Amino acid sequence: MAEALLRVESLHKRFGGLAVTDDVSLAVQPCEIHAVIGPNGAGKTTLIHQVSGTLQPDSGRVIFAGRDVTREPLARRVRGGLARSFQITCVVPGFTTLENVALAAQARSGSCFRFLRPASRDAAANAAAEAALQEVGLLARAATPAGLLSHGEKRQLELAIALATRPRLLLLDEPLAGAGPEETARLVALLSRLRAQYGILLVEHDMQAVFALADRISVLVQGRVIASGAPAAIRADAQVRAAYLGEEEPC
Repeated sequence: MAEALLRVESLHKRFGGLAVTDDVSLAVQPCEIHAVIGPNGAGKTTLIHQVSGTLQPDSGRVIFAGRDVTREPLARRVRGGLARSFQITCVVPGFTTLENVALAAQARSGSCFRFLRPASRDAAANAAAEAALQEVGLLARAATPAGLLSHGEKRQLELAIALATRPRLLLLDEPLAGAGPEETARLVALLSRLRAQYGILLVEHDMQAVFALADRISVLVQGRVIASGAPAAIRADAQVRAAYLGEEEPC
């Protein structure tokens, strides 16, 4: 097996007396989707925060592309190839779809928020933005204000914003949240295509999508990984079914 693109080693994070991340370890291989599932409050988003650099762990390590990035700030991790999306859509509604992505491309090049030279006049940023929009199937909406996009299109836009930073690993926090059936199907197909180029750490509540997409699944309950393995093994795990999946078939 190739060297892991991401290794999370024994992460711990407490808020007061509550252990939100309790000795969490996992790995993501290149061109692999590793899903993290678990009930609300299990610590999934806190884990993503620690991997992305928006939150420092109390102890443990985050190793990305062979480098210990545990104490590196978010911006440096982005420049190194880490990109993330959020549970709640995070776009600038008054900017066009292209401008939203071009700003991300500018940030990657170190020239973000040069409002005296708008992104619309930055040829390199525009080229990168158009390529990212093409990759997610949104190029036809390039001139549309982001606020006028459908919810599913905004999710596609967030992925394009992440891709414009030239990532190696995508950290996706509930990318299907709020999407309708048709939008979900489109986003699942997109994520399936993206796995050919990127490692993906995926937090998602849609179990049908998770079991369709994931190469490996880790189950987080009360801050601890109670099981990790191939989807078939997770589906059959009695402890997982009792703690999270219940008796309902996940797919």
